[in-house]
Amino acid sequence: MRNVLIKIEYDGTAFHGWQRQPGSRTVQGEIEKVLSVLCRGPVSIDGTGRTDAGVHALGQCATFSGDFAIPAERIPVAANGLLAENRNKQGDIRILSAEDVPADFHARHSAVGKTYVYRIYNAETMPVFLRNYRYNVKKTLDMGAMEKAADLLQGTRDYSSFMTASDDFDGSTVKTVYAVNVRGSGRDISIAVTGSGFLYNMVRIIAGTLVDVGTGRIAPEDIDGIVSACDRSKAGHTAPAQGLYMAEVYFDMEKLLAGAEKY
Repeated sequence: MRNVLIKIEYDGTAFHGWQRQPGSRTVQGEIEKVLSVLCRGPVSIDGTGRTDAGVHALGQCATFSGDFAIPAERIPVAANGLLAENRNKQGDIRILSAEDVPADFHARHSAVGKTYVYRIYNAETMPVFLRNYRYNVKKTLDMGAMEKAADLLQGTRDYSSFMTASDDFDGSTVKTVYAVNVRGSGRDISIAVTGSGFLYNMVRIIAGTLVDVGTGRIAPEDIDGIVSACDRSKAGHTAPAQGLYMAEVYFDMEKLLAGAEKY
């Protein structure tokens, strides 16, 4: 029995999110279809995390197991060829790499953290071709205020103020956020959040809260109290899905800490 780790990039615009859904086009569903053909038997993949409809990925990861002969290094080429046929040349999903990993390795359970990047276009109008890939914030953002607020969002804390309620949530709301970096100048701004794990919509709410800081609706010094309140109503708005990218998944702490500096 082999266990394989794959790395995936995708444009989330035309998908109904990551998780397989009967009758809907999803990232997990599309990948499982082609891997089942390549491996000549049913394949089920486990992703590091779920992404909602419209959310993109630069480095989503997943593992799958089975008895199959195809060498790991051949999987991306073969799978991408089948994906091209299945998606009617939409070109919105690609397997970047594949490697054999130990039997107990799991894309979600073995991950020590992730980086998400949220992208903003700060101008009165935005090019039409960016509409699915940026959040258009028309009012000029105060970068200095956003950077001050971002520093106050780091640490090991209860982040339930930054979570959308979910009926199936049964985990801990305490997470470690290693870095929140606000970068850019002029129109193009990015917010990168590196953490041990994330609550539902956590990064989009962090991004929306920082936008509210940048437009003067929330004061930077109020962030500590917002986190401590553990009350969703105290934080800012939820930024739209199209600006969010799962950038990188980490399986050791050294790479995670490097990623916190990189993004």
